[in-house]
Amino acid sequence: MCFSATASFTAGAALLVTGAFSIRLARNPAERPYAAIPLLFGVQQLIEGALWLTFPDKTQLLSTVLTYAYSIFSHVLWPIFVPLAVYFLEPVKWRRKALLVAVAGGTAVGLYLLYFLIRLPIVATAAEGHIDYVSPHFYVKIVMALYILGTCISPLLSSHRWVRWFGIAAIVSFLLAGIFYLTWFISVWCFFAAIMSVMVLMFFLRRSPALASGARMDTAKSERFLAE
Repeated sequence: MCFSATASFTAGAALLVTGAFSIRLARNPAERPYAAIPLLFGVQQLIEGALWLTFPDKTQLLSTVLTYAYSIFSHVLWPIFVPLAVYFLEPVKWRRKALLVAVAGGTAVGLYLLYFLIRLPIVATAAEGHIDYVSPHFYVKIVMALYILGTCISPLLSSHRWVRWFGIAAIVSFLLAGIFYLTWFISVWCFFAAIMSVMVLMFFLRRSPALASGARMDTAKSERFLAE
């Protein structure tokens, strides 16, 4: 989280509980990736909380390790994992095909950013109550477009109302972070995204019975995909 170690640890712990509850409510293996989103955000926030404790220049090696661990989540995991999780939930055939495009785009940008995480150094610095992650790469507009496709647009393709709300919240938080916190965009947007991941729990608490029935009919296909 972008404000302090205490805030990060508090948010991380709350998200771990939320994620564990969501996973418990999942009815089948196809629902578990989506249910795990709050839990994964919780781990990411705990990593950033630990990173806060390494400033200023207390343990450089640990700071570097935590910076890369956090960046694996922000740069690589989310653009790949989010569209896949939404895809596994989806019972409507044409939406699943559209989501495969988002999966392809998210995977492409995730692997591209992973390459630059390995090839070029990434540095985290704390200033004005925020953490700034500096990771140089090229083709910024294309990268950002594919990243948004994977993390924000893919939930909008879902037939599930609360999954679409998750996508809307992702876009709104993306714009707010970009407008008001551009320098610390990565940290601030991940914070917003972590908080809005509570909507994942709402999907399991308030899901439509009709869609749930359709999802059960498609479970076998999703489970075979997960097993491959």
